[in-house]
Amino acid sequence: MTDVRHVLVLPDRDAAEQLAEELPDRFGVPEEPQLVRDALAGEDDAEDAQWLVVVEDPQRRLDPKELDALAAEFEGWLEAP
Repeated sequence: MTDVRHVLVLPDRDAAEQLAEELPDRFGVPEEPQLVRDALAGEDDAEDAQWLVVVEDPQRRLDPKELDALAAEFEGWLEAP
């Protein structure tokens, strides 16, 4: 069985940081999520960057629908695997 990695896409760093803070409380995520800046293709302006929150889920405990709903609260979404 391979580890599962969930990638949540957020519109900006503030939203990504807030969502990352919510994850342990709501889902009991043991490891701190990784925040990654994702510049859109062809853009080098920081204003055009999306932020990714990467959540490792080795025991497959997290419900993708619930993660997507959480991301939606921050105007983001769960990237399809």
